[in-house]
Order: sequence, then C-alpha cells, then structure tokens
Amino acid sequence: MTHPNPLPVLIVGGLHSEARREVVARLLGSVDGSVALHHDLATAADGVVRRTVRDASGEISNGEAPLVNDCACCALREDLVPELRRLAGDGTTRLAIVELWDSVEPRGMAEVVAAHSGDDLALANVFTAVDAALVLPCLANGDDLADVGLAAAATDRRTVGDTWARQVEYAPVLALVDSEAADDEDRALLAQLHPTACAVPAGSRELARLAFAGFDVEAASAAQHPASALLPQEADEAGVATLVWRRHRPFHPERLYRALEDLCCSAVRSRGRFWLADRPDTLLSWDAAGGALCVENAGPWLASLPDAAWELVPPLRRAAAALDWHPEHGDRCQHLVFTSPGLDRDGLARVLESCLLTDAEYAAGPDAWKRLPAAFDSLLDPVS
Repeated sequence: MTHPNPLPVLIVGGLHSEARREVVARLLGSVDGSVALHHDLATAADGVVRRTVRDASGEISNGEAPLVNDCACCALREDLVPELRRLAGDGTTRLAIVELWDSVEPRGMAEVVAAHSGDDLALANVFTAVDAALVLPCLANGDDLADVGLAAAATDRRTVGDTWARQVEYAPVLALVDSEAADDEDRALLAQLHPTACAVPAGSRELARLAFAGFDVEAASAAQHPASALLPQEADEAGVATLVWRRHRPFHPERLYRALEDLCCSAVRSRGRFWLADRPDTLLSWDAAGGALCVENAGPWLASLPDAAWELVPPLRRAAAALDWHPEHGDRCQHLVFTSPGLDRDGLARVLESCLLTDAEYAAGPDAWKRLPAAFDSLLDPVS
C-alpha cells in the first residue's frame, strides 16, 4: 500500500516507559502500515545512540548514531529526520511513530519534525503516555535526571519533576494506560495539570484516529510561553486543588525572595508570570515542580514597548495582554497557578499577599520601587 504523501509522523513521549511502550504497541496493532522509530539514549555511555525500527510483528531494522558534542539528544536530532525520510521513501509506511526515550521532551522533537515538514513529512500529532498512578510520584520528584540515569547530555540540569510536567502539559493528547493503583486523586491531579488535554484510554479506537489529527507547533509554543500560557483554572476535586492568584500590584523583591522556598514547596506544581517592583519592564516566568523552582527573564511586558513594536508581537500574546490589561500598569501583573493534593489555599494566598508592596510602598511610586533591594540579581543576572 502506498502511503499518502506526505508521511504522517506521530510523536509519543513520556517518562512512564512501560505505559509509553504499551501505547506504541497498541497503535502499531491498530494502524495498518505503521512503524515505530525509537532512539535509545541509554547507550550514550558507549558513545552512540541505538536506533530501532519495528512494526507490529517486531523489529525491522536497527543501527547506531554517534553522539554529537557529547550529547545523546543532539544525536537523536541529527538522526531522526533522515530516518523518517527513508521511511517516507519506502512507499509502504502509513504512519511513522516516533517513540521518544524517557526524558526527551516532545516539544523539541516536534519542532524538529515540523521544521523539516514538506512534501515527504508532516507532523500528525503529539501524545504523552501516562500511568495515572505515577503522575504524583514523578511530579514530586526533585531528583536531577543525571542522578537517576536519565540525563540526555553531560550538561543536562533538568529534574524528574520539571521534565515530567513539561511532557504532560505540552501534548494535546494524554494516552492513559490502565493502572489498578490509580485512584480519583491521581486522575484529578492529571486533569488539573492539563485541563484542555484530550485524555484517551490506550485501548480506545479514538487513539488511532487522533494519531492523524494534526498539530500546530506555533500554537503549542505560544501556549507554553510565560506571557501567553494557557494556565489552568480554579479547581477542587478529590482532594486536589488549583489556586489561581492574580494581582496588579508588584512584588517586593526581598520579601518574595525570602518566601521562595515556602511557595515552591507549597504545591507539587506551580507556574505563571510575575512582576517585581525593581524590574518594572521585565516579565518574569515562574516554573516549579518537585520543590525545584526556575525563575527566568521572559522578555519585556508589552506595556514597556513602543506602540510600533506591537505589530511584531504574535496575536496570541497581544490577546493575553489585553485580558490582563490595567489602566495604569498595562499587562504587568501577577498570574500564578498552584496545583497540588492537600493544597492550603488560604495559607498560600496569605504568603503571596505578604510579598506584595504595602500601601505605603506602593504609594511611593515607581522611582522608589527601583531602589528596593535587588534580591533576584543572583537568579536573573548570575556572574559568568
């Protein structure tokens, strides 16, 4: 059978390796003419990444790709597209399933495939395979990937928790594998982490249909950007809660810095954007999982840009800014979301409120704010 041109490429990722393998096996069994391409990064210590191609009957071929700059994930990137194009050229493959290795994040690979899409390849969708009973243990795990043998490069500084969070939150489809150990709390946590995802049992026929549904990498990227992220809404179910905290008053940098540990440990997952009084033009991103927090400069607030620059800003970013617009501060705001079993909403809100400028500090005005202690310099402007 000749495949439709271009060849649809489905990406299936996730730290839950047994669930991922089951999802891929079910897809191979339900989609005629499908093959799975997998790069095993566990062999990186030997200087290579091992590649296998299989269909429902078993392994078809295998090979090796050398490391690139001592980076296994870089080797995967270099080897992936040529292999997909070889499959596209054989005229018999109907669906190419890229089964990612445990800690490889789907966003990077989706963007690689999309960048090379054309007459022979098309990104068909992105799935993350999930065992619901493992969602909380993975999310709450603050271990470095390197310490558990899952680093993709010598310079990989990610943790298990933040990697898993991004794997779950990027994919529009969560392929769920049955687990007797999963309970209502596990399912509620997963639903609140990514409420817009389509959660589908691995054995459902719907999964095969969704494999060809299509995927927009630009929209997915915008939905992850701190300035326009589609953050979860307020929720409370089965002992799991999500607090959405919005304010239009800036944080006092020193008080917020002192509260960071309490805040990032108050929930298994928190994220969003925030505003420091001494950095009025800088949109800051908040990303925490497993007790580990990452704070980064995410660029300027739109209110700090000249009007002419707005035409260069993506429409989704402008729409997000409009939703948060304040007559005095523009899109500068606090928009933080905390999700966790047993979340202490009131206690968390009190800590957050205590970090804002007081009435007297606020009344002193922006010139006085800029002279407040620059407590975040060590995080945002590290000395090289």
